[in-house]
Amino acid sequence: MLGSPVAHSLSPVLHRAGYAELGLDAWRYDAIECDDVSLRGFVAGLGPEWAGLSITMPGKRAALAVASEATDTALAVGAANTLVQVSPGRWLADCTDVNGVVGALHASGFVSGARGVVLGGGGTACAALAGLARLGVPEVDVVVRSASRAAKAIECAARVGVAARIVEFSELTSACAAADVIVSTVPAGAADPFAVDIAACRHVLDVVYHPWPTPLAEAVLARGGRLASGLDMLLHQAFGQFEQFTGHPAPTQAMHAALSAALSTPLNPLPS
Repeated sequence: MLGSPVAHSLSPVLHRAGYAELGLDAWRYDAIECDDVSLRGFVAGLGPEWAGLSITMPGKRAALAVASEATDTALAVGAANTLVQVSPGRWLADCTDVNGVVGALHASGFVSGARGVVLGGGGTACAALAGLARLGVPEVDVVVRSASRAAKAIECAARVGVAARIVEFSELTSACAAADVIVSTVPAGAADPFAVDIAACRHVLDVVYHPWPTPLAEAVLARGGRLASGLDMLLHQAFGQFEQFTGHPAPTQAMHAALSAALSTPLNPLPS
């Protein structure tokens, strides 16, 4: 796992649990401090024994740039959270954050809908748009404080076939009232003033997982809504990474149990 800061990452918990469950005793997964500027040099210095890398902020766009090839998903999102060494010195970029969005929403009971809302316009918003497209949501309002912050998200929406429009926070109440699903990608605290409005929607994914529960999460649960957290997203994005790194199906139940044990934050059960 490469990122900065990265010491707090729970990805080692997930991947190590998977290795233990499958008896992959020779495999290691560590968190390494590495920012976007240092990423290219770090990757260039890796030997053939490295199967893959998980990438967190701020290196996701840089990861796509250093890759020799990329999946359609990574190209559509414009960023990569996964690098797989396909041959010595050649790396494939993917974005399993999209799997994370889809899996987290499925686990909370969401199947599909006609209209979505994404709060925020950054890299996670792009993954959310791609995830909603995969779930068959054709129209999405992207809620940002200024239109300039949504440029990459709007470009991503066009690439994944979603009709997106920019909405200011002053229009949030009406946007949420019309939505079937909402994904909040803004930092902790940013959605707090709008928690009651957002909770009017039946299905909400709040990508924050610390501190938890957020005021948004509490508002959704108080209204009887279906809630997914950033931990659910982290879990489901890790499954695809694990399979690409090891060539083995991810032991999903073992990874779910390990993440549940690591924090007091509850996870949604895995879909049957």
